[in-house]
Amino acid sequence: MKRIAVLQMTSGIDPEVNARTIVKAFDTAKASAVKMLFTPEMSGLVDRDRKRAITQVVPEGEDRVLAAVREAAAKSGIWVTIGSLAVLREDGSWANRSFVIDGSGEIVARYDKIHMFDVDLDTGESWRESNAYAAGDAVVTVETPLGRLGLAICYDIRFPALFEALGQARCDVIAIPAAFTVPTGKAHWHLLQRARAVEASAYVVAAAQVGRHEDGRSTYGHSLVVDPWGEILLDMGEAEAGLGFAELHPERIADVRAQLPSLANRRDIAI
Repeated sequence: MKRIAVLQMTSGIDPEVNARTIVKAFDTAKASAVKMLFTPEMSGLVDRDRKRAITQVVPEGEDRVLAAVREAAAKSGIWVTIGSLAVLREDGSWANRSFVIDGSGEIVARYDKIHMFDVDLDTGESWRESNAYAAGDAVVTVETPLGRLGLAICYDIRFPALFEALGQARCDVIAIPAAFTVPTGKAHWHLLQRARAVEASAYVVAAAQVGRHEDGRSTYGHSLVVDPWGEILLDMGEAEAGLGFAELHPERIADVRAQLPSLANRRDIAI
């Protein structure tokens, strides 16, 4: 059994405040014998005013949130997946980047979100992530205390090819941190998270943003942990931020893959 912690956040426009929230979670996680902590997409900054946000988006080597979390990981000995931070790339564009940090504070994996959230919703909400962010182009997995961890971010969940690749990589756990909108969350959040867990025969850990943010947006919450059979082990609801816990059992992965060997039975389909 491997115990994890999931941090549901209502991140705001001040990275230092957001960093303190994450660092504080390490203390509770350590007291609960947690192996790994997961945070949401945009843990360090949620600000749709890009003229204001630009002053806070810096290269990863200068990012205060990343530095604070690395230090907390080293002090606690707990691994952490930062769901994502907005970081400045060398070409001047931004990356929506996940980080996996080990118990000594070292960055062991990075993943840049591949699929950009460019949508117009019936509610009147319009989002153009590609106006500021450059898309990633690499599938990323890494060995962790939980086994092989695959990385995705939010809107990626709607693109099965990424999760087929993570499944073929035999990931034991897939992190899908998010800042889901409320209308799309109500319609598809639970459905898609459970489907991805079943398809990959893997645990899914989806740390989420929740509630009303300083920049005026609202996010759906419902941070989830889903087992390889599609059963929900943790649902943190849509009411408030906080820390939740779940237990992952490696033998559960093997049992499901033995009963339903869909990864082994996969065949290439010509189009």
